[in-house]
Amino acid sequence: MNITIRQHQLLRPLSLVSNVVERRQTLPILANVYLRLESERLTLIGTDLETEITSYVDEVQGRDGECTMTARKLLDICRALPEEAEIGIVIDDSKAIIRSGRSRFQLQTLTAKDFPRLETSHWERRLTMGQRTLKQLLERTGFAMAHQDVRYYLNGLLFELREGLLRTVATDGHRLAKSEESMDTGDTAIYQSIIPRKAVLEMSRFLEDSDAVVTIELNRSHIRATVNRLVFTSKLIDGRFPDYSAVMAPQLKTSLLLERHQFGEMLGRAAILTNEKYRGVRMTIAPERMSVTAHNPEQEEASDEMPIEYNGEEIEIGFNVSYLLDAVKALGGDEVQLRLQDANSSCTLNIPGNEATQYLIMPMRL
Repeated sequence: MNITIRQHQLLRPLSLVSNVVERRQTLPILANVYLRLESERLTLIGTDLETEITSYVDEVQGRDGECTMTARKLLDICRALPEEAEIGIVIDDSKAIIRSGRSRFQLQTLTAKDFPRLETSHWERRLTMGQRTLKQLLERTGFAMAHQDVRYYLNGLLFELREGLLRTVATDGHRLAKSEESMDTGDTAIYQSIIPRKAVLEMSRFLEDSDAVVTIELNRSHIRATVNRLVFTSKLIDGRFPDYSAVMAPQLKTSLLLERHQFGEMLGRAAILTNEKYRGVRMTIAPERMSVTAHNPEQEEASDEMPIEYNGEEIEIGFNVSYLLDAVKALGGDEVQLRLQDANSSCTLNIPGNEATQYLIMPMRL
């Protein structure tokens, strides 16, 4: 097998494929990227046994064949070469000889026959949408996923198909994020899947902010996303996601309209002196003003306030400031609608007049 390819042709697909390759592997071959040249089409595959990315490059010259070599080292070599450089790869027994100009590298290879692949059966649901739509759904909710929680079903994102609706939901037990988009889902039955955290992050990385189409296929154990010359496959989390519908409909009497940038900047300033572990701030809502205060173990204090339109009773409540900042940043728009009731009740945030994207945050005791 030998390949001749330009650096700019190889760099992006190799970068995407290498993203799923873990640095520490129990099996040596899982540190490798699989390459196959067939009829001038180069196929690159990376996997960690849970997720798999396949990328294709057309119009590649060489002699057909297949091999595997260390993904990180090949990517570092490719990055170090000029954009228009021509790269030649020749496989000789258990070695890969890589040449470009006066540069020469020799990497170890492992047999391609031992490279593991994710086995997927028939797909039960299929839908297509713009990449921007899916990317926004993932970014509006993915930050609320749990990380290494013993409740394994929280370490991912709920992907829910309803009649004419695609909804994503994530929670770590302290906050909950929900977002939805209207689209033709092709079926009236509700279909739920839990996408693992790593898969959500990888999909957010390769999806583009454009109307180019992405095809999503689902069955009970896998999800597959196909974009142009890239196919992403991941196992799903086998579990039952909590019933979020009742949690997202609390009876909150107080509603405030806040200027989003001003609110976010105020929170950001107060967050500077929060306890790094608990990140708690005290929020006080009083007639015509909102204030936030923060303390840390060094007896330092930060306080800030902003004017608001409010004439009710004073409310004092504690929140994790990082949760508030994440929600404010993800919402976008000029204004934020904040609903709350008392020190023991959760609050919700959304864009005024638009509840397609909503965030719920539980209070903290300070």
